[in-house]
Amino acid sequence: MNLIIEPLTLGLTADYLDFFDHRAFSDGNPCGPCYCTGPSMDVATERQMVSEFGGNVKAVCRRYAVSLLAEGKIHGYLAFDDGKAIAWCNAGNMDDYVSRIPDVARKNACGKTMAVVCFAIAPAYRGMGVATAFLEHVISDASRDGYRAVEGYAKVRNARVYHDYNGPMRLYQKAGFVEVARFDDIVVMRREL
Repeated sequence: MNLIIEPLTLGLTADYLDFFDHRAFSDGNPCGPCYCTGPSMDVATERQMVSEFGGNVKAVCRRYAVSLLAEGKIHGYLAFDDGKAIAWCNAGNMDDYVSRIPDVARKNACGKTMAVVCFAIAPAYRGMGVATAFLEHVISDASRDGYRAVEGYAKVRNARVYHDYNGPMRLYQKAGFVEVARFDDIVVMRREL
């Protein structure tokens, strides 16, 4: 694998859409179809999107993604192998997210924080260190850009499940993150910079 990670820009819109159109959930994962729009939407917009689903959820999600991408509201990184997008990590300034940041994380904030809210990795690339590479890239960029910390919001699980898009605790622990707060099954994992 020749892994290259790039921050999402408007110029990568076609790659982003291609990944979610063809590879993100090609194994029938019940989290799909998803274009990772939720973290970038307020509650009213998300409700409006859901009300439009009808018989074609994927088309509606894609249309909202195109709009959010054009507005610069989706933040994160794409991973490429041989020029093809094979994975996505939704990561950005915690303050830019209207949803998907647990209240316990906001109550325990430590200053300017980069939040990692989602990973989507094509089935053929899972278990190959892509999520770890994303975290390393996010940490490097956050450090360069003056962030105080990087956080992830792991779920406590006894088994690997499809909807574990936040990443498991062990992923964050391997990257030097520590648990700073917990509420129900959400664990705030933080790496101070």
